[in-house]
Amino acid sequence: MNDLKNKVVIITGASSGIGKGCAIEFVKAGCKVVITGRNAFSLSEAGKEIKSIANSEVLEVVSDVSIEEDCKRIINETIVRFGKIDILINNAGISMRALFKDLDLKVIKQLMDINFWGTVYCTKYALPEILKNNGSVVGISSVAGYLGLPGRTGYSASKFAMHGFLGSLRSENLKTRLHVMICCPGYTESNIRKTALTHSGKPQGDTPLDEKKLMTAEKVAQHILKGVKNRRRTIILTAQGKISVLLGKFFPAWLDKMAYNTISKESDSPFK
Repeated sequence: MNDLKNKVVIITGASSGIGKGCAIEFVKAGCKVVITGRNAFSLSEAGKEIKSIANSEVLEVVSDVSIEEDCKRIINETIVRFGKIDILINNAGISMRALFKDLDLKVIKQLMDINFWGTVYCTKYALPEILKNNGSVVGISSVAGYLGLPGRTGYSASKFAMHGFLGSLRSENLKTRLHVMICCPGYTESNIRKTALTHSGKPQGDTPLDEKKLMTAEKVAQHILKGVKNRRRTIILTAQGKISVLLGKFFPAWLDKMAYNTISKESDSPFK
């Protein structure tokens, strides 16, 4: 997999952020790319930008990964257009920000449907083709998949579930040449905090962080590309992310307090 030229890559949630960054980096590496997203206009605009890079081959599929039939259609349209699938990057995701006691349970269901079931559906239907090509299944997760973050019950639950699913998939395929990678970017400059759901299920519309100080989506995408080339198992990005995961193994109670204190200091924190 060191040479990615002419590999076919499906990237879900690629209208912006890490997904679009991945599409750009993979077409630069010579790949044929399939991008998906729910908003037709945003997906089309992203497609135009990606296609402008080295006359790259890009297929846009408007779809919602929380809908099983949409995921099946993504796979079918990819095979019709390109004849194969080498890499699946499960990037589509949504976050939340609210205390569980105040939370409408439909919010957790929505997060599980997109973050977890979207990964399951796409992987299920893409897997036969990926296995033929000794390819890769990638899950774009979060440090929240290692640590139960306060105010993020649904988000952490969905990422823990993703980790368990992909870890089991990896173990099942020890005798095949399937590559499974989990990438945990940490805080990244993107729209995910602006679209994060409140207790009622409405997007919060603003971010509590200074996005300009965070790792860029392009930088994250470069790490993902390198990880696929080198068939890495896990990538944890940002110093804060690496330290948090390490401390969580040895000092979990202390880390709980640190996470609580950090999130309680955010603007419009759910603890206030």
